[in-house]
Amino acid sequence: MNSVGIIGFGRFGKVLAHILQKGFEVNIYDINHNESFGNINFVSSKNIIKEKTIFVSVPIREFEKVINDISPNINEGTTIIDVCSVKKYPIDIMKKLLPENIGFIGTHPMFGPDSYEVNKNLKMVMHKSHDYNLCYNFWKTFFKDQNIQIIEMEPDQHDRLAAQTQGVTHFLGRMLEEYGINKTKIDTQGFRDLLDLVDQTCNDSWELYSDLQQYNPYTKNMISKLKKSVNHLEKQLKDTNSNEMEIK
Repeated sequence: MNSVGIIGFGRFGKVLAHILQKGFEVNIYDINHNESFGNINFVSSKNIIKEKTIFVSVPIREFEKVINDISPNINEGTTIIDVCSVKKYPIDIMKKLLPENIGFIGTHPMFGPDSYEVNKNLKMVMHKSHDYNLCYNFWKTFFKDQNIQIIEMEPDQHDRLAAQTQGVTHFLGRMLEEYGINKTKIDTQGFRDLLDLVDQTCNDSWELYSDLQQYNPYTKNMISKLKKSVNHLEKQLKDTNSNEMEIK
């Protein structure tokens, strides 16, 4: 059986390993794990870079350091695949730090540990980036065969859309948790949906939430628009109340 490598075995690294096990022996390097099981083997940093395909599944804030550390020792013919939730940043890092004879592919699986098992409509954004070893189509087909819908998209377009969707979702989930939203005896379905949103988004680490907001160049504008929307609604309410009082 052919093998692939994964650097990072956090919550999503485990999901990724589960998917890749369906076609490969999976070798993993993670400083916090070393117990092998099934088709998953934990290997050293020296051995992980011998893999022809290496998925990098680390927090976004650690991505540049990982690429910088492995770049001098990767063999020609290797392809690096990132799974970051933002796309322009990691692709720019790989362009800058990886040798020309190393391929790289940008991906964003649009699902996580909590949605993977229950979501039948899994999606993954992919970008060819630098397909030096001509393996992009292979991986595109592999993930399609796992019933994952592939959406091909430019990194900048991805980040614009992600700020309006994933960014908004995580921001509102955290905001509602900060507000102190809780179950009551008279919950409507809409309110229960909000509680589910909080559970889903806040089950992820603060590190992931922070990275989503800070490494996507379009989230600042998204947050600014949300604040303006709140202020506008509040002003409309005040204006409505003022007009009603004048009529009376």
